[in-house]
Amino acid sequence: MNRSLIEFTSMHDKFIEDWNAAMTSGDTTSLERMAEDYYVAFFKGGSERPVIFKRDEAISGMRQSVKHFLGAEKKFNNRVIRLRDYENAVVFYEQVIQKDEEVLARLFTIENWQNFDGEWMLVRETEEPIGS
Repeated sequence: MNRSLIEFTSMHDKFIEDWNAAMTSGDTTSLERMAEDYYVAFFKGGSERPVIFKRDEAISGMRQSVKHFLGAEKKFNNRVIRLRDYENAVVFYEQVIQKDEEVLARLFTIENWQNFDGEWMLVRETEEPIGS
């Protein structure tokens, strides 16, 4: 499983590089690695139910968000990667969007990835804002 972890980590490192490129260029094409049944759940905090976006809505929202934060830096702090098995991985991290030393957003993020015929795809994400 160590080899699988190394390969997955390398892929996720490239995913982070792609995020930083998108935050500069506005092009999110390389980030659109979502499975057909992908969804993301955004929690607002408190006892409110999450807002859930399916794949197409999530991609549209990601494009809008990248345009909104164009020129900012997206950091993946305290990243932890765990393989469930050879085909499934979970990534936990603190997502910080920062521009000119100012923190614009801070979210706790959990990504669930699945390997489909040799290609890692996001199957679901959970995001929740956290204090600065």
